[in-house]
Amino acid sequence: MADLILSGNNMPTMSSREIAELTGSRHDNVKRSAERLAADHILTSPLEGSDYEHRGNIYQQYRFNKRDSLVLVARLSPEFTAAVVDRWQYLEEQASLPSWARNLTKEARIALEDLSSQVDHYKGETNRLNAVCNDLAENLKSGLTPVEFCRMLNGVNLNRVQPVLVERKRLLRTPHGYRSAAAYRDKLFTERRYLNRDDRPCEKVVLTQKGAKWLYAQYEQGRLEMRKDWDGHYSHVLFDDQENVA
Repeated sequence: MADLILSGNNMPTMSSREIAELTGSRHDNVKRSAERLAADHILTSPLEGSDYEHRGNIYQQYRFNKRDSLVLVARLSPEFTAAVVDRWQYLEEQASLPSWARNLTKEARIALEDLSSQVDHYKGETNRLNAVCNDLAENLKSGLTPVEFCRMLNGVNLNRVQPVLVERKRLLRTPHGYRSAAAYRDKLFTERRYLNRDDRPCEKVVLTQKGAKWLYAQYEQGRLEMRKDWDGHYSHVLFDDQENVA
């Protein structure tokens, strides 16, 4: 079957030889039908011939825009109109591709379409996750610790939140509480120092908005430890509803 040819206005065209292949007709019959339609002024574009080589011989073919090719097929072999419509869909898809992609093998096109589908899936999942994270982060109360944040997330084992972050080297355990690892200070966490009821110095870390998003992503990825009675659902409660949380 002929390769994709673009006309001067960058629109794809279909050859009389290609129409003959699609309809199972003789090429000379297709050309004669086209000439009769052109003589009757039924075609929108004048017939323009182009040469092609076949088994060492040079022959002439005509090229048609979409409308004229469908008129020709309807006159020549109406039962093959669907096949020509399908071919036009393929030609138009090819024309919309960048030039480097037009000559890919069928296997390469399938692989490219599969990759595109995966990219769309992950893009959709990323947008969904960002929407939830933004929902949580925008409602982040000043001074919220990782444990207080995880109190909003269904099923998290609150006793293991900070130890897990220490194990992953995001936090450091000190005699006075917790501090942020240097690499994540002022990025995921900020530090607060205060005196407790006994006037003893204490240290704690609170989440930045970026830290809240990161911690929620850890939750959805199953990287936080969960309670034994967790129901298996990943869900959250907005901070405006905190008074409703047990």
